[in-house]
Amino acid sequence: MSAITALRDETLHARLHAAMEQVNRVLLGKPRQIKLAFTCLIAGGHLLLEDVPGVGKTTLAHALAASFALDFQRVQFTSDLLPSDIIGVSVYERETGTFRFHPGPIFTGLLLADEINRATPKTQSALLEAMAEGQVTVDGQTHVLSQPFFVVATQNPLDLNGTFSLPDSQLDRFMLRLSLDYPDSTAERALLTGSDRRDLLAQLHPQLDGAGLAALHQQAQTITASSALLDYLQALLAASRRHGDIRVGLSPRAGLALLGAARAWALLSNRTHVLPEDIQALFVPLAAHRLVPARGASGDTLARNLLAEVAVD
Repeated sequence: MSAITALRDETLHARLHAAMEQVNRVLLGKPRQIKLAFTCLIAGGHLLLEDVPGVGKTTLAHALAASFALDFQRVQFTSDLLPSDIIGVSVYERETGTFRFHPGPIFTGLLLADEINRATPKTQSALLEAMAEGQVTVDGQTHVLSQPFFVVATQNPLDLNGTFSLPDSQLDRFMLRLSLDYPDSTAERALLTGSDRRDLLAQLHPQLDGAGLAALHQQAQTITASSALLDYLQALLAASRRHGDIRVGLSPRAGLALLGAARAWALLSNRTHVLPEDIQALFVPLAAHRLVPARGASGDTLARNLLAEVAVD
């Protein structure tokens, strides 16, 4: 590695940690959730935030967009929202006698799909191609999305009125699912006595841009995963597929997502190799929403049970 490359890497990582610090100043008392969100972004995944209204989900999305200089669009998902309201629509132009595609809000750097489970499954599925392939198809024409493209979706608990369950195929497109939870008493007092969050968001400065994010993604892919580490990861995948309380276990795509997220987590921890602790830190937010229980246990409980049952050799 040349001195110039080393200097660039050092500056890149300094800006990355500066971005994390400023998000932590806006969203108080949530350092782990913020690190997980950064992990998801660097790994090239998409993020699902599931929690009650008012705990900072939208604030986190705005702060991420501001810190990485990402174009930002917000779509409020409702029961009458149509796929074309997200993707866009082809409109006939009389002057030219042709159809012209008018892009929807999905053509952005960071898309906030707010309260995604208040829309019908048909509208939810409008995001599938975009999240998996970075493109959308309208009237047989493929339109490539800008890069980076990052979806942050918020979801209300399913026991609240007016919600629809996300299809399994949609859930699988989200690399991580997080819950911000209520703040502890110290963080809540700081919220009550501090500046308005909207004012703090307006004061955020971009620390990185799309090129910097792409460079971080490339660096994360070079993080070493030993043969023993891959054995442990595969043991978790295999255990999920034969567990008596799990009807549908983790797919190979989930395994690739877990490895990619672990590499990004290691990068954020200033390491050049993945540790079993990285897999363990990420396993529940990555696996719980993908596991389909055979009985009444929740995905979170099943994921934790897998971690407890599968030993690190």
